[in-house]
Parts: sequence; structure tokens; C-alpha cells
Amino acid sequence: MSRNSIESKNKSFFPTLNFTKINVIELKKNHLNHFKIKIIMKTLKTIFAILSIAVFTVSCSNDDDNSPKFQTENPLAAYYTQTGFTTSTNFINSGDYEFGLVFTPTVKGKIKAITLKLPATNPSLRVTIWDYTTKTVLRSETLNVATADVEVKKEISELALEKDKKYLISMNSNDWYKKNKADNSATTYPIVAGNITFNEYRWLSGTAQTFPTTVSSTYNAGDLSFDFQQTE
Repeated sequence: MSRNSIESKNKSFFPTLNFTKINVIELKKNHLNHFKIKIIMKTLKTIFAILSIAVFTVSCSNDDDNSPKFQTENPLAAYYTQTGFTTSTNFINSGDYEFGLVFTPTVKGKIKAITLKLPATNPSLRVTIWDYTTKTVLRSETLNVATADVEVKKEISELALEKDKKYLISMNSNDWYKKNKADNSATTYPIVAGNITFNEYRWLSGTAQTFPTTVSSTYNAGDLSFDFQQTE
């Protein structure tokens, strides 16, 4: 074979070889780009899923924020205004009694705290919340009245109350404020005080935790009340 023939053959071979290398490189580049695109798409899908969850969570949170907000109320001041019991007399060491007010919530709600003020100190005063119909104890709490004539508030584990159901809150004490009208005349029940309707005042002599049986409409012995919050 002549030298010219060999050179001619080599010239025809090497361009083909170079073209093949270029194709392989391009193929690898295309494959790499395709792989990168798949990773990017997968990442975008993940980000989109996370954003969707975040938007849903914020939406639910906003829905919760739009739920009704009910104010806490203490009905005692309104009770005294409606009854006209504006005359107050201190009774101290005047005999032990279980006494308090029967009430009915006109909405579903909960008692969050008990409030109490006495004309004398008492480190362990018992307060009871009763089911009026069954006369059973729903909650019993002990309050420390460290200072006379200063209101004490005790936050309690929330007690759910049913709408239009009667309850009684009472305390056992030998000290109290007697609140009545100036002419000692009777008030007319029921007394509406916000979302709480007071039905009557009851009392019973003794220290036992017994449902009070005697009803009076000419006065209230206090000051015992509670913080109530509507729930729906």
C-alpha cells in the first residue's frame, strides 16, 4: 500500500473518530441535563407541597382567629343593682351557716374563678358549687381570705355549665355582709345579670356541707360570686 493511500485512509478515519467522541460528550451532557431537570422538578414539587401545607395551616389558623371571643363576666355587681340591695351590714362571728345564690346560665359557658370578700379573715373558707336538681356537689374549693374587706379571687379548673340548668354556689362561714334594701322589703326574683339569671337566695344553719333549704328574698349574705365566660 502506498504512503498516500495510508495517509488518505488515516484522514478519513480520524474525523470519524472525533465526531464519535463529540457525540458521546453531547450525549453525556444531555443525560446530565435531563438528570438535573428531574432533580429540579422533584425539588419544586416538594417546595410546592410544603407551601400548600403552610397555606392550609395559615387558613385554618385564620378561621380559628375568626371564632367568637366572649368576655369574662362577674354577675354580682349587676345582681346588687337589680335587687336594690344597697344597704350593707357587717356580721362577724355570727354563727355558722351554709348560704348562697341559685343561678341559671342563659348560655353555655364555664366558671373560671371564684371571687369572695368578707368583713373578717378566714384562711380556709369552703365554697361549694351544687347541681340544683340533684343536690349533689359539682365542685368544692377552699379559699384563703387573708385580709378583711379585700376581694379574693381563686382561679379554678374550669367548670362547664349547661345552658338553662340551675346551679347553686354557697359558702360556709360565720362572717358575711348582709345586703338588703333600705326598707328591708323583698326583691323579686328572677334577677337577670348579663348571661346569668339569679333565681333565689338560700341558707342553712351549721358547718356541714349540706344543700341549703331555707329561701329568703329580703337580703343576700355575701359577698360570694364567680367569673363566668360564655363558650358558644
